Amino acid sequence: MTAGAEEAIRQAVLRYCRGVDRLDAELMLSAYHEDATDDHGVYVGSARGLCDRVIESHRRYDATMHCVLNHAIDVADERHATGEVYNVTYLRRRADDGTAYLDTWWGRYLDEYECRDGRWAISHRVCVHEWTRSEPLGEPMPIDAQRFRQGAADRG
Repeated sequence: MTAGAEEAIRQAVLRYCRGVDRLDAELMLSAYHEDATDDHGVYVGSARGLCDRVIESHRRYDATMHCVLNHAIDVADERHATGEVYNVTYLRRRADDGTAYLDTWWGRYLDEYECRDGRWAISHRVCVHEWTRSEPLGEPMPIDAQRFRQGAADRG
C-alpha cells in the first residue's frame, strides 16, 4: 500500500510542475482535490484560484522549469499522507531593453495529501520560500541549438 501511495503522490506533484511549465491550468489542477487550498504567500485560497493566477503570472517568462528534488513522503494510513518537496525553479525572461535574465527560485512545498475514491492528490499546500536570485544571461552554449525543439513550443 505504501509504495503505491507514494508513487501516486509523486505523480501528482509532477503533474503540478509540468502544468506550470506548460501553462496548463487543468494539468496543474489535476494534482489537487477539488476543494484543496494552497498558501503560496502571495496567494492564499483555492487551488483553482492559484492555478489561474500562476498561469497568468508565468506568461511574462519565455521559459520555465520547475525541478523537484528531494520528496519525503510520510503515509499515515490508507487515506492520509504528508510530504515535503524541495523545488528549484528556473524562469527565463527578457527586460524591456531586451536583456535576457534567469530568475531562480529555491523553496519547498509542505503538502497534505488525501486518497479519495482511490485517487491521491494534494488537499493542502504551503509554499515555503528559501531564497531567489536574478542574473543576466550571457551568451548561449556553443551548440547548434536550432537542431533541437524549443521548449516554448508546448506552452499554452
